[in-house]
Amino acid sequence: MAGKVWLVGAGPGDVGLMTLKGREVLSQAEVVVYDALVGDGVLGLIPENAKLIFAGKRSGNHFLRQEETNRVLLEEALAGKRVVRLKGGDPFVFGRGGEELELLVEHGVPFEIVPGVTSAFAVPAYNGIPVTHRDFCSSVHIITGHRRADHSYDIDFDALVHTRGTLIFLMGIAALPDLMNGLLAAGMDPELPAAVLERGTTSKQRRVSATVGTLERVCSETMIQTPAIIVVGKVCGLADTFGWAEKRPLAGVRVLVTRPRELVSTLADMLREKGAEVLELPAIRTVPVKDMTNVDAAIERLSGGGYDWLVFTSPSGVSIFFDRLLALHDLRALGGVKLAAIGQGTQKALLKYGLRADFLPSVYDGETLGRELREACAPGSRVLIPRAAIGNRELIEELEKGQNLTITDVATYDTEYTTSNVIDERGEIEQGEIDFAVFTSASTVRGFAAAVKDVDFTKVNAVCIGRQTAAEAQKRGMRTWISEKATLESLVRRLEEAARELKDER
Repeated sequence: MAGKVWLVGAGPGDVGLMTLKGREVLSQAEVVVYDALVGDGVLGLIPENAKLIFAGKRSGNHFLRQEETNRVLLEEALAGKRVVRLKGGDPFVFGRGGEELELLVEHGVPFEIVPGVTSAFAVPAYNGIPVTHRDFCSSVHIITGHRRADHSYDIDFDALVHTRGTLIFLMGIAALPDLMNGLLAAGMDPELPAAVLERGTTSKQRRVSATVGTLERVCSETMIQTPAIIVVGKVCGLADTFGWAEKRPLAGVRVLVTRPRELVSTLADMLREKGAEVLELPAIRTVPVKDMTNVDAAIERLSGGGYDWLVFTSPSGVSIFFDRLLALHDLRALGGVKLAAIGQGTQKALLKYGLRADFLPSVYDGETLGRELREACAPGSRVLIPRAAIGNRELIEELEKGQNLTITDVATYDTEYTTSNVIDERGEIEQGEIDFAVFTSASTVRGFAAAVKDVDFTKVNAVCIGRQTAAEAQKRGMRTWISEKATLESLVRRLEEAARELKDER
């Protein structure tokens, strides 16, 4: 049975600019053929089990020729696969999307187009440049800066000058001198504002403003690199007035957020709202233990009133335990047992089952939970702790100091370390592309360390949610900042402070 191909526009870089439909289609992909201009945030959305094929093109370096890419799409679709052709920007705005459809149409392979936000409009917007403004222009024109095989340009410079509209050149940095000279030769005012916008919508975006007559020299002096777009027109003069992206608290900051693969990261959303570019990578995966005998025995004893306290130390522990409990009983099995949670995240996981924790520690870590919970337990209380197979010993050590407490520590899930199949985390760190790594548990630090083996961890700036997490990072030589409280809000505030510190140091 033939499969299907989706041409999906990934947008200009910022993962927030990828469309909802694009995300949905990508989440169901079995094969993903992707380009070099797809942002890392979008690459992080690719399903773990999808087959990855890199068809990158940048500055003349092609990993797959266009004909080979077309053939790959056809072959994978004919093999019955759901194929996503993931392209930076929009597939039909100088993305050669039409060429990739021709072979599919010839062989009767079904396809869909999922438009993307084009860099031609999004990148100027992120730099405070409206591509149209009735006081300055009445049209906007998108032109490719690529030359033909004979190195000539298929550009009518006279016509462009006569439009008096905003001109946007994509893929034109290598041809910048020829483009500006062509406009000048056609009679364009050399004092007309112009700008080059580098790595737009990302944390590394940079704007170089000049005029048509000076843009080549200024770009040479500032060493502009690709990917970048060229904008020519009076609207470029509005950038300083309308610039907004650089004014956000975490603008220019690229953050690596580690998380369990199965958890959606609220933290990443909070950081993006502050202006950070967030690279969300799974560092750990939580899976139920293979042998559930001890878990089942604890659940049966719980249902018979055999415990006074049920203690959870992570959201994963909550979901895995209750999935098993509900496979055997229903929530009535809890009876009159009291619930304790290590923090707000675990509390929220309980609320999904209609339950509220009876106890939260003043500080969200294992030691404080154990110390304060033992004071809340009546003498002789029976405590069940379903948690990771490798759990924090401080929790148990503190509880054991209580009055005749009976503690049942049950391994409910294992923690497995995982790495990205598409993003080179180690290379990003070594090249200085990551400003901060944010860790919400000691296990995510260990997972991160396992994923980037032998990297120089002294290059990692780690913002940690508590002292136990920080201790794990410090053990590897990372520079650390610790949030005042073990909450996501406090963690974000600490990151803002750390970013200001580093900016001052530089």
